[in-house]
Amino acid sequence: MKLNNLKPAEGSTHSRRRIGRGTGSGLGGTSTRGHKGAKARSGYKKKIGFEGGQMPLQRRLPKSGFKNINHKEFFAVNLSTLQKLAESKGLTKIGIEELVAAGLTNGKELVKVLGNGELKAKIDVVANAFSKTAEEAIKAVGGTATII
Repeated sequence: MKLNNLKPAEGSTHSRRRIGRGTGSGLGGTSTRGHKGAKARSGYKKKIGFEGGQMPLQRRLPKSGFKNINHKEFFAVNLSTLQKLAESKGLTKIGIEELVAAGLTNGKELVKVLGNGELKAKIDVVANAFSKTAEEAIKAVGGTATII
């Protein structure tokens, strides 16, 4: 087999329709655009949400709610996860670098420690935010909770 012998698979290629090449082609005249109207003209672009003059759906529905521009999205890490990480790696200080190394976060996200689970080891935790229960649990074991 050589490159000059290669052919596409049977039935995989089609000859394209040549529109607007006279009436004998069967695709002349209006060139598959129909008669008159905006779609028959050159330069036609349908606006997103346009419903032919009918009041569009996005204007018929009532407006509700708002987006808080100061909202911060946190990646949640539970105390149980920190305990497992401390046991498996033998850590006494856990920060964002350790969480990235463990594959829990990508390092760009804000990290919040939540109080779900039980903490047994004394760990110094560094994160962007802590829940009250998580902070109390870390301090009860003798660790520190430091906010970045």
